[in-house]
Amino acid sequence: MIKLYGHELSGNSYKVKLMLSLLGLDYEWIKVDLMVGEHKQPEFLALNSFGQVPLLVDGETVLADAQAILVYLARQYDGEKWLPMAAEPMSRVIRWLSTTAGEIRQGPESARLYHLFKVTNINIERTLQKSEFILTQLNAHLANREWLELGHPTIADVAVFPYVALAPDGKVSLDDYSHILAWCLRIQNLPGFVGMMGIAEPARV
Repeated sequence: MIKLYGHELSGNSYKVKLMLSLLGLDYEWIKVDLMVGEHKQPEFLALNSFGQVPLLVDGETVLADAQAILVYLARQYDGEKWLPMAAEPMSRVIRWLSTTAGEIRQGPESARLYHLFKVTNINIERTLQKSEFILTQLNAHLANREWLELGHPTIADVAVFPYVALAPDGKVSLDDYSHILAWCLRIQNLPGFVGMMGIAEPARV
């Protein structure tokens, strides 16, 4: 069975949980207690020398980094739907994985680290500026489309969604970004969607 090592407050751990659930895959959740440093212990470092979550173990395959894990799960378990193989559409999807690791990490994710986890070596003013920039860009991109690319959900949406939806944890309001809010709701209504602390599951009728 697939094993997922992560922490329940980690947005990156959550996005892998979400992908596994959207794909309908069974897995074992293994909590890594970051507060007591379990991710820095020899047993975990033997699996991931970077000492970071999430970490996915699938048989003989051991993968770190949330974006890399999304790529693996999409290609290994779902053919073309979540990550197409053709060069141009694949490039459009991968672009958003880079945005997740760049602008979103430097903006909403860092603001959340500052306010929720009290990481003090973050320039919060610059982080809020970066948050406004990427959220404005994302909102404009979603003004005339339902999904980030290709007209249907892809791993681009799964990668970008968590730290955008969790932006209020970093005192970054989404109230002025109506297209983002509508997109978040569409993701929350996907079959198999699961939430986390700060991201509620919609009421099912």
